Amino acid sequence: MRTDRPESDPTEPDPTEPDPTEQSRWRPLRVLLEAMDREIARLYDERGVAGVRPRYVMPLVRLSRRGPMTIRELADSVDVTHSAMSQTVAALRREGLVRSVPGHGDGRTRAAALTRKGRALVPFMEAEWRATEAALAELEQEIPYPLSQVVRDVEEALARRSFHDRIAAALEREQ
Repeated sequence: MRTDRPESDPTEPDPTEPDPTEQSRWRPLRVLLEAMDREIARLYDERGVAGVRPRYVMPLVRLSRRGPMTIRELADSVDVTHSAMSQTVAALRREGLVRSVPGHGDGRTRAAALTRKGRALVPFMEAEWRATEAALAELEQEIPYPLSQVVRDVEEALARRSFHDRIAAALEREQ
């Protein structure tokens, strides 16, 4: 028996199935962190600190404490990828907070160094860092299970079995 309906495409999602991205255990954490970063950025705006985002603080303070560093050194020192730090340094450069200088060794490498403008921001950035840490400590006193303990517990669980392995096993069950 022939029908005039086209055959369904196996690569198209089944419209009767729910969208799996509408349920997320990950999203609330991401949204919370983004909201907290926006609050820090709002503080910068209120204090007239233009062109600075919360993700700039650690590299700016690190450069002030250690002097010029290559992107790799800076990335390693703050536990981010080379790519992420490359993007951050490019943004810092656009804001006039860092400049490129010859790197250590044979001169083929380049390092990031604070400009006068970047150095002038460091006392405020360090004060804001300490204030943010104090605010987080206060927040942890108000909740039944401190965020820092949650992070340690998750790290320990992932040391026992990696996130990759957990996802791979769940994917196998899914298929």
